[in-house]
Amino acid sequence: MVLLRFFARPSRNCLRTYAVASPSTIFLSTFTRHFHSTPPFFQDTATEMETVNTTERLSQLRGFMKDHKLDIYIVPSEDSHQSEYIAPCDARREYISGFSGSAGTAVVTLEKASLATDGRYFNQAEKQLDTNWELLKQGLQDVPTWQEWTAEQSEGGKTVGVDPSVITGSDARKLLEKIKKKGGAELKPVKENLVDLVWGKAKPSRPMEPVKIQPFEYSGKKFEDKFEELRKELEKRKSLGFVVSMLDEIAWLYNLRGNDIPYNPVFFSYAVITPTAATLYVDDSKLSPEVKSHLGDAVTIRPYDSVFGDIEALSTELTQTKGVETTPKKFLVSTRASWALNQSLGGADKVDEVRSPIGDAKAVKNEVELEGMRACHVRDGAALIEYFAWLEDQLITKSAKLDEVDGADKLEAIRSKHDRFVGLSFDTISSTGPNAAVIHYKPMKGNCSVIDPKEVYLCDSGAQYQDGTTDTTRTLHFGEPTEIERTAYTLVLKGNIALERVRFPKGTTGFALDTMARQFLWAEGLDYRHGTGHGVGSFLVLNVHEGPIGIGTRLQFSEVPLSIGNVISDEPGYYEDGKFGIRIENMIMVKEVETKFKFGDKPYLGFEHVTLVPHCRKLIDTSLLTAEEKAFLNEYHTEVFEKTKEFFKGDSLTLDWLKRETQPY
Repeated sequence: MVLLRFFARPSRNCLRTYAVASPSTIFLSTFTRHFHSTPPFFQDTATEMETVNTTERLSQLRGFMKDHKLDIYIVPSEDSHQSEYIAPCDARREYISGFSGSAGTAVVTLEKASLATDGRYFNQAEKQLDTNWELLKQGLQDVPTWQEWTAEQSEGGKTVGVDPSVITGSDARKLLEKIKKKGGAELKPVKENLVDLVWGKAKPSRPMEPVKIQPFEYSGKKFEDKFEELRKELEKRKSLGFVVSMLDEIAWLYNLRGNDIPYNPVFFSYAVITPTAATLYVDDSKLSPEVKSHLGDAVTIRPYDSVFGDIEALSTELTQTKGVETTPKKFLVSTRASWALNQSLGGADKVDEVRSPIGDAKAVKNEVELEGMRACHVRDGAALIEYFAWLEDQLITKSAKLDEVDGADKLEAIRSKHDRFVGLSFDTISSTGPNAAVIHYKPMKGNCSVIDPKEVYLCDSGAQYQDGTTDTTRTLHFGEPTEIERTAYTLVLKGNIALERVRFPKGTTGFALDTMARQFLWAEGLDYRHGTGHGVGSFLVLNVHEGPIGIGTRLQFSEVPLSIGNVISDEPGYYEDGKFGIRIENMIMVKEVETKFKFGDKPYLGFEHVTLVPHCRKLIDTSLLTAEEKAFLNEYHTEVFEKTKEFFKGDSLTLDWLKRETQPY
C-alpha cells in the first residue's frame, strides 16, 4: 500500500519527489502539493524580514477612504471566518503594512498609520515596517491598544470604517463604545474592502481546492452523531439554530477536509444547523460525487456566497411572532462570528453570541483521535531524531555550510518518508544564533543565516499526519554553550517538566497553571512574551492551534477548564534579542490521575506527554536539577529510546546519536 507524492517548493527553489506509505485517502498528494507550492503572499516582498515600501499603497488607500467619507480605516489580520492562519488572498494587513506576522491590526488615518502586535513579533515588526508606520507594542506599559489608539484618533467627530466581515460583532461593539467616549462620529461598516481595491489585479485568487472525506477510522465518530449532539445543545438553549462560521469547526462537524489554507486542512464554507435541517455553504465545484454521497440527504448544499442572503431570510421567517410568546427564540453564533453575520441575522435582538459548542466538543478528543496522536508522535519523534543526528554530523564531522532553509528542507524530506505523512502543520522555524530570538522566525532562501555550530540552534516544527498533528520545539547546541545559555535552557527545561508533572483538580483552567512553567525563570528575574501552551488539534480534528483552551495569561484561558481528552502544548522559553533564543515544546494530553486524597470529592487530572525527542545534554546544567527532575528526565529518555530505536536499524549514525543523548544522568 503505497502513495506516491509529488510536490514543489518554488518559494525555496527546489523540486522533490517522494514515495511514502499511506493507504487511506487519495487526496494526500493533492493536499501536500498545495501546501508546499504556496508562493509568498506578495511577489514584491522579496524576503521574509525585509522592509516593504508602503508609501504608494497607503496613498491609494487614503484616496479610497476619502471616497467613502472615512477618516480612519481598520485592517485586521483575520479573514471572514476569523481564521488564525489565512489564505494568501486574505492577507490584507500584511499587504498594506509589509508586516508578515500572523497577529496584528493595522489602523490607517488620513495622516498616520499604526500597527499593533504582541510580544512574539516586536523584533520582526521593527525590521519589516517602514517609516510610514508607528509600532504599538501591545502589553507594554503606557502603550495604547489599537482600539484605544483608534478612539484617540477619532476625536472631533471623525468616522471610522471597517469591513464588517473581518471583525467580530463583539469587537465592533466595544470599539464603537470607545469611539463614542472620545467624541468620534461612528463606526461605519464598509462592505467593499478598501485594501482589496488597492491590491487590485495583483491580489491572489480565492483557493478552489477539492474537499475530501475524513474516514471514520480516523474521526472515530459519524457526522450524523455530531449533528445529533449539537441539536441537543440547541434544544437545551431553546435556540432556532446555530450558524457556523469557523472553518475548522465546519470541517470537523461534517468529517470533511480541504486545502484552502496552507498547513490547515480546511475549506471555505459556512454551515447552518437547525433542529430539522443542515445546510453547507460551499462552492459546488469543490465537491466530488463521493463527497456528495457521504453527505447524502442529511445535508443541503448551497453556494458559498449565498449564506448572508439565506440567513437573513431564514431569520425573518423563523422569528416571526406567532401568537403570544414571552421568550422569543434566537439564533446562536460563535463569539468569533463576524459583524456582517450578526447583521444578516438581524442584530442583537435575534442573536445569542456564545462560546461555540462545536469548538468545545472538538477540543475533547475521542479514543481513536488520542491513539492517533500517540502513534504519529512516535514517527515524528523518529524524524526529528534522525534530522538532529544528521545536522550535527554535517556541521561538526563534515564542516558543511548549511543555511537555515537547508535544515528545514532536510527535516521535511525526512518526515516525508514516514507512514501517513500529509504535509507540514506550519512553516518550520529553523533558526541559529540571534534569529532564534525572533519567536516566529521564518527563514527564506536568500535571506537567512548559515547555521553556526558555535551558537544556539532552535527548531520549532510540526507535521500533519492522517492520524494526528505534531508541534515540537527543541533547542540544541553543537559546540560549547555559554554559561547564560546553559542556565537559561535549564530554567526553561525545569518549567517544562514542572508543568507536565503537575496534578490539579477537575475544573482548573490553563490560566491557573501558567505560573508552573514560568516559576524558575521568574525566580531569576527572567520571563517570555508568549503563552505557555495552546490547544492542539490534529489532522483529524484540524489545526495545530486550537481553542478554546490554552495555558497562559490571556483572560480567555480562564474561561474553559481543562478536560480529559484535551491536547495542549507545553512550551516555555527565553529570548535575548540579538543573541539567542530558547524554547522547549512538548505535546501533552489531559488524563485522570490517581491521588492519595480527593479534596472536595473531585477527580484530579494530570498530563501524558506524546512528544518523543531527547533534550539537549550540552545545554543542561545538571547542578540546577533536583533528584526528582533527573529521575523524570531519565525515565523520559528511556521511553524515547525504546519507542524510536526500531526506526534506525542500519543507521548507526542516528542510533549512536540517540544512545548518547538518552544516557541517564
